Amino acid sequence: MKHTFSSVAPVLPKVLIVDDQEDARWVLTNLVRMAGFEPLVATNGEDALICVRQKSPTVVLLDVGLPGMDGFEVLSQIKIRDRTMPVIMVTANGKTQDAARAVRAGAWDYVSKPFKNEDIVHTVRSAIDDRALKGQLRQILDSPQQADTLVSLMGSSLAIQDIQREVERVAKTKFSVLVTGESGTGKELVSQAIHSQSLKNGETRPFIAVDCGAIAESLIESELFGHEKGAFTGAHQAKAGAFEMADGGTILLDEIGNLPLTMQGKLLRVLETRRVHRIGSTNERSVNFRVVAATNSDLLAMVDRQAFRGDLYHRLAEYNIKLPPLRERKEDIEFLVGRFLAQTNKELGKQVRGLSTSAWDLIRVYSWPGNARELRNQLRRSVLLCDDPDGLIMSESLGIDHAPSRQVQLPNSNDTEQCCYAEDEDEMCPFASKNALLASGQGLSLTAWTSKVTARMEHAMLVHVLKLTHGNKAQAARLLHIDYKTIHSKLKMHEISSSCFMEDTFKHKG
Repeated sequence: MKHTFSSVAPVLPKVLIVDDQEDARWVLTNLVRMAGFEPLVATNGEDALICVRQKSPTVVLLDVGLPGMDGFEVLSQIKIRDRTMPVIMVTANGKTQDAARAVRAGAWDYVSKPFKNEDIVHTVRSAIDDRALKGQLRQILDSPQQADTLVSLMGSSLAIQDIQREVERVAKTKFSVLVTGESGTGKELVSQAIHSQSLKNGETRPFIAVDCGAIAESLIESELFGHEKGAFTGAHQAKAGAFEMADGGTILLDEIGNLPLTMQGKLLRVLETRRVHRIGSTNERSVNFRVVAATNSDLLAMVDRQAFRGDLYHRLAEYNIKLPPLRERKEDIEFLVGRFLAQTNKELGKQVRGLSTSAWDLIRVYSWPGNARELRNQLRRSVLLCDDPDGLIMSESLGIDHAPSRQVQLPNSNDTEQCCYAEDEDEMCPFASKNALLASGQGLSLTAWTSKVTARMEHAMLVHVLKLTHGNKAQAARLLHIDYKTIHSKLKMHEISSSCFMEDTFKHKG
């Protein structure tokens, strides 16, 4: 039996290319078009901002070296207008300081000139997928079916049932909640569920999400607490901060581990006093909110390294919910595949019925380092590419390796007599010998000892992978199955400079 596919054409994502060089615009425009996206073009910052206002691009490819208003000024203006818009900065060759500044200012990622065509396409596609996922997530959360349980959104495994019970238990209280787990495990879904289940029948209260890792350090205080007109250059009108907007409801502080230390003290004061002070104002405003924080970082290890305030951690973690990765609850995969296929069929106007046997085999053995987010992104891509007459997705269109996931190889951890941390950072073991425990662990609690070991192992692993990739942070992040913002923040926490490994490479070549 043949299936009739809808003739509704999917709306192509729009990619705004901002570059004053005609050759660069020509190359990027053709790359974007060949990748299946709609290119938009601007030659300067002013035109770029007009295009952002009028055409709402999905992603912006923004050159740093623009005449007049430079790329960083344009980035700042875009983020003020729409902090969810992914901006990929294009930096000059070798200017690592521009790359670091771009990430601090809220750029989604960056690429360096001269760039590889495949790197540009991969980065743009990843940004589009990430934005689509977050948009669909918010659409689900804002729908009338918002009261659905986590089981109906994430699966019915015992792990999700346990988390559902935890959510129901803590939602009835005023506790601050810390939600932890790897990227893509559903931390925002759980945060929204806590908010939803704390409401009374028919009650509507605001839910405000703030991504602490996506806002420039210079803007984070204004985003959280607001500002008055004229408080600083560019403050043309008064603005309420996230805490004021969350008054009476819930504020989600996503990626709280990326919050600068300078802001952590101010945040702690607001959490304790329930009063906010706008920048440029002489008055304080009382606010009533529930706080949920989310992170994929080990905050206790950060506290041990003095990268995160201990008093703030304990204020946020009155109740802690830890989400398991998808590889530890594979019984939910079949449910998630069905849900994601149904959503994507509706989005693209297609009638994909399911997966072939070989595709199912591959999905079940793959480790899904990106968790449910990666599964959803791969399925959306596969539905778009599916042209099978029976409406089945084949294994080759899934975009994942047939071989087991490539992992960074760690030394054998079964030898419990190895030292916990060797002078040579290539030699690591997650266990401490009896002598090491007696010598170094005396007086430490299990939690403190574990945090110290984890921190030293993490430092060693980062150095190890940067050596392998010759300082290429993007490649290192892929090997470790973390996103670029995470590896950037971890390198900053551990005070590791990737440029050192680049320099070693250049010396070696010389």
